[in-house]
Amino acid sequence: MKLKYFLFAALAMPAFTACEDLDTAPEGAVLTEEQKSDVGIAKPERAEAGVRGIFSQFNVYMPNYDAIGSRHNDFGYSSIMFFTDSNTEDVISGDNGYNWGGNSLTYDDRPYTSRESQIVWNDYYKIIFSTNTVLGSLNADSSDPLTQYYLGQALAARGFCYLELAQLYQFNYRGHEKSACVPLITDKNSSAAATEGAPRATVEDVYAQVNADLTKAIEVLTKAQAAGQKRADRRYIDVAVAYGLRARMNLAMQNWSAAAEDAQAAIKYSDARPASIKEVSAPTFCSASEPNWMWAIYIAETDDVVQSGIVNWISHNGTFNYGYGQYSGGHQISKKLYNSIADTDIRKGWWSNDKGICANVSDEWNKYLTETFKPTDVQKAAGIVATPYMNCKFAPYQNLLNNDVNANDIPLMRIEEMYLILAEAQQMDGKNGKATLEEFVKTYRDPSYSCTASNVQDEIYRQKRIELWGEGRIWFDVMRLNKGVDRRGAGYEPNCVLNIPAGDPILLWRLPQTEINGNSALTDADNNTATPVPTAVEDVDMSL
Repeated sequence: MKLKYFLFAALAMPAFTACEDLDTAPEGAVLTEEQKSDVGIAKPERAEAGVRGIFSQFNVYMPNYDAIGSRHNDFGYSSIMFFTDSNTEDVISGDNGYNWGGNSLTYDDRPYTSRESQIVWNDYYKIIFSTNTVLGSLNADSSDPLTQYYLGQALAARGFCYLELAQLYQFNYRGHEKSACVPLITDKNSSAAATEGAPRATVEDVYAQVNADLTKAIEVLTKAQAAGQKRADRRYIDVAVAYGLRARMNLAMQNWSAAAEDAQAAIKYSDARPASIKEVSAPTFCSASEPNWMWAIYIAETDDVVQSGIVNWISHNGTFNYGYGQYSGGHQISKKLYNSIADTDIRKGWWSNDKGICANVSDEWNKYLTETFKPTDVQKAAGIVATPYMNCKFAPYQNLLNNDVNANDIPLMRIEEMYLILAEAQQMDGKNGKATLEEFVKTYRDPSYSCTASNVQDEIYRQKRIELWGEGRIWFDVMRLNKGVDRRGAGYEPNCVLNIPAGDPILLWRLPQTEINGNSALTDADNNTATPVPTAVEDVDMSL
C-alpha cells in the first residue's frame, strides 16, 4: 500500500473491523450497544487483543518499511524520542554516517518529504487507529470493570498521542488556540474521515479532545481499579499514569492549579516512588522494574528490535552497550548544561567530566570509555582521556558492560517528572513551588541544593533538562515554554551550532506530503510554513 493512502485507509478500518466483529451478529442482525458490551465480556480476548495491539505499536521493528524502506531509526515510538532529543540543544552527537539522528540534529527532518516526517506522523496515527478500534468495539457506558479498564487504556493512549501531536505541529497553547493543529480522528468520525477527509482541527479542539479522553480515562480506570481490575504491568496505563498525562496537558495549557492537582494525584495513586541518591549513583534507567518508573515500553530479548542487534533505541542512545553509539561517537550532554550542575549533585556523574572520566562508574567502565570513545589529538594534548561529557546515565541490559543484547526497557513516565510538574504549577499559581523544588532535589539528588534563581520556572526547566535528559521529554517543554534552541557553547560540531529563536517556523514539524496528497480535506496551503534548514552560526568558547 502506498503511504499516501495509509492514514485514510487505516482510518476506515476501525469501522469495518467493528462492524465485522461486533456491530453485526453472525446472522446479520445489528447488535445494540448493550449487546456489544455483552459480546466484549463474553469474549474478552477480543478487547484484550486490541489493547495489547495499542501498546505493541510503541515497540515495532521498522513499522514504516513498506512506505520508506529500511531505516535504522525506525523502531516505534522511541524513534520519536530519538528525533526530538536530537532537535534540542542538550543531547549532542556527531553529524556522521553512523548517526541515524543526523537529520534531526541539523533539522533536515523538517521538509515534508523527509522520512522522519513520515515516521512521526505514521507512528502516532497507527496508535490512534488502534485506540479507535478498541473504543469502537466497547460500550462507553459499561459498568463492567474489565470493559472500563479496556476503555481507560484506549482513551488515555489516544489522549497521549494527540497531546504530543499538538505540541509538535503547533506552538504553545496560549495565544494559538485557534491555530491549525492536526486532523482529529476518533472512533466517532473515522468512517466519515476515510471518505471525506479530515481538516486540521484547531489547537483548542485538539486539547478539548485530549481533556475529554484523559478525564474519561481517569473516571473509568478509577472505577475499574476500585473493583479490583489492575494492569498486568507497567506497559499499560493505570489511574496514576492517566493523572500524569492530564498533568502534562494542564501544564501545557497553563492551567496551573489543575496541573498541580493532577500531579499530586499521580504521586498519590502511583506505585512508584522517586529513586534515591544511592539508586541513581550508577548507570541505571534500563528496566521497568525500577522503583521510579510509572509507565514504560517493555522490551523482550525475543523482540524484533532486539534480534536486529542495532535497530533499537538503546543502540543509538546508549554508551556501555554494543550498538551505533560505539561508531557514531555516542551522545554527550551540553557542556553549558553540565557546567550548571553542582558538584554535590549525584547527577553530575550521569556524564563523564571534561577529562572524559565518569564519577559514577568503576575503573573498568572508565577504561571502556577511554578505549571506545577516544579523544582527538588536541584533546589528548590537553590531558583528556576520553570524549568529555559522555552519556553515562543509561545502563546496558542486565548491567553487563558492552552487552550486545539491547533489550532495555524504555521510560515513558517517571514519578520524578510529577514532582517537577507540581513545583512549576505551584510556583506559577502563587503557591511557593520553590519549596517543593528544593525539597525534591535535596532529598533525591543533591543534599546541598538551594534554589537561588530569580526565575523559578526557568530553574525548574533546567532541573527537568538534567533529570529527563535523553528520555525524549524535553522538546515538549521547549515548545510549551516558547523556548528557542541555542547551541552556542554547548560543544556541537561547527555545522550543528545553531541559534534558533523562539517561534521560528522551523521548530514545527510539517504534515508529510503523503498526508496532504491522501487527505481530500487538505491542500499544500493548509500545511505549516516551509522553512529553510537553519544555517550554522559562530560558536562561543565556554571553557572554564
